[in-house]
Amino acid sequence: MALFFQLDLPDDIEFFGGEHLSVFQCAHHNDRSNPVAVGDRLVPRFWEAPQPSFPGSFWRVLLQRDPGIPEAEPEPAVRALPLALRPFVDAHGPFTMFFKVGGTAAWALYPESYRCACGTELAFVCQVPESPEFDVRPGAPVQPHGIRDDAYTLFLGSEVYLLACPLRCDPAAVLPVNQG
Repeated sequence: MALFFQLDLPDDIEFFGGEHLSVFQCAHHNDRSNPVAVGDRLVPRFWEAPQPSFPGSFWRVLLQRDPGIPEAEPEPAVRALPLALRPFVDAHGPFTMFFKVGGTAAWALYPESYRCACGTELAFVCQVPESPEFDVRPGAPVQPHGIRDDAYTLFLGSEVYLLACPLRCDPAAVLPVNQG
């Protein structure tokens, strides 16, 4: 899986302040995530559940207090770019879609909620706007259903909302929800 982005969440983010967020997706399997749930409760180890047409999950999102030691070599496919966070005052829409960390989700269509397999309601971590392009390094494989041969998108370029277990039952208990 390719590392698409990572960031340290500001300390004042409810539930997850000070944690390190890492978002991975297989560059060969560009699709929308499909929550595997019974009712509104996700199945155990939902982050490993097979996704339609794939034998397993093609994405992984991690929230960790200690992300470990940085790799000596850069991510081989996705080109690293800086991401600067600026303060924002939450208000009710309409919103211009943008990368947003903490606060309240600015849902593109309608609010969605899920319960973790442990039974806890998932909380909003961040959202990624529709169709952000992640530049790739020369020689990286072309992403199926991508926008360009020299860029990747997450989850077919859908608006993505990351919801996580506030009890931190597992660092991978983070669900990408697609809209748009």
